[in-house]
Amino acid sequence: MRKMHEPGRYEIRIEGHLEKRWADWFEGLTITALDNGETLLTGSVVDQAALHGLLRKVRDLGLPLLSVIHVAPEGE
Repeated sequence: MRKMHEPGRYEIRIEGHLEKRWADWFEGLTITALDNGETLLTGSVVDQAALHGLLRKVRDLGLPLLSVIHVAPEGE
């Protein structure tokens, strides 16, 4: 069982396209513009507080949040 203070890998899906220049602001997450007009942010997040900080940044940009998925590491 994963604890809330442990790092995890996440996929955050938002409506609209974000340019890759936002990667530093999103703490190094990989930004992928999808063909359907959505953006996928993927990468490691150190803990739940950092995840909530990333979600606040999505809100501050006024982009609709579509989903947040914790991606289990291989072998889990």
